[in-house]
Amino acid sequence: MRGSRIKRFLPLLVAAYLLLELWIIVELAHLLGWLLVLALLVGGAILGGWVIKRAGLRALRATTAGRMPEGEARTAVTIAGGVLLILPGFLSDVAGLLCLVPVVAKRLQRIPMNLLRRGPLGDAVRFQEQMRMHRPDGKVVQGEVVTEDGGRPYDYSRRDDEGPYGQINR
Repeated sequence: MRGSRIKRFLPLLVAAYLLLELWIIVELAHLLGWLLVLALLVGGAILGGWVIKRAGLRALRATTAGRMPEGEARTAVTIAGGVLLILPGFLSDVAGLLCLVPVVAKRLQRIPMNLLRRGPLGDAVRFQEQMRMHRPDGKVVQGEVVTEDGGRPYDYSRRDDEGPYGQINR
């Protein structure tokens, strides 16, 4: 029922948003002049493209260097900010710039993973998180621990002298 309501009113909400953006552009054009408004819109689109390129290159460099990017969610929020800057309109530009402010971006970083966990990929995301094993150097290795005796892996946090197979560690 809830999904059908959103589907029913989504075209109306998009139309209202577009009309509001157009009204703001016209009012600012009367106030500042059409040339300055056009320059601001083009400048926002150029800035958005630069933000997307920079975030993508940073993630690509981190991946090719053999390490995970600082945060997939951080990259997603940055790219969303860039896309909002590219869209014509000042409301989207303000929302895009807010995505680039570190305090706001930190709060928004939770949204992409929460959406993925709830969506159709939720089981796959949860399984992938469970299968990750972090190495001390920060690299992520997927897999599971298998011991010789088929039992539980040795708990290295214990403070006894015996190692995993009974030998004395000195």
